[in-house]
Amino acid sequence: MSETRQVPESGGEAAAAEPRRKLVTGPGTLLVWVYGVMVVGAVSRSAYQIATEFDRAPLAYTLSAVAAVVYAFITYTLVRGGERARVAALVCCAVELAGVVLVGVWTLADPSAFPDSTVWSEFGRGYLFIPVILPVTGILWLRRPRA
Repeated sequence: MSETRQVPESGGEAAAAEPRRKLVTGPGTLLVWVYGVMVVGAVSRSAYQIATEFDRAPLAYTLSAVAAVVYAFITYTLVRGGERARVAALVCCAVELAGVVLVGVWTLADPSAFPDSTVWSEFGRGYLFIPVILPVTGILWLRRPRA
């Protein structure tokens, strides 16, 4: 079942109701749970590392914090639902995938730049490659035909 909400028109007048399609149905529920777990993992890891040993590997710890923000935003948009949230989540999943690939290649090409690993190091190897699988799954889910 779809929720409806009021959407203001450009003139600030009364709005027409726009149905907000749920994104968290079927496999989307599992996607939200996995993103939620990744939020907790990335936030805890980066917060601890930034608070206790930031000077050891500032780039790695900052990238882990960026991953946490990306995961949190995607989780929020998936739960929020609606067409704008779907498009925002889709764009963010694409950015996440680009980040994982970029950081993954960078950590393999120049390991000395990363004295400690990030969430996205070696394509998410420390997280069972979930960081590289998750955005692909998210993109496929968000691009599926809508009823």
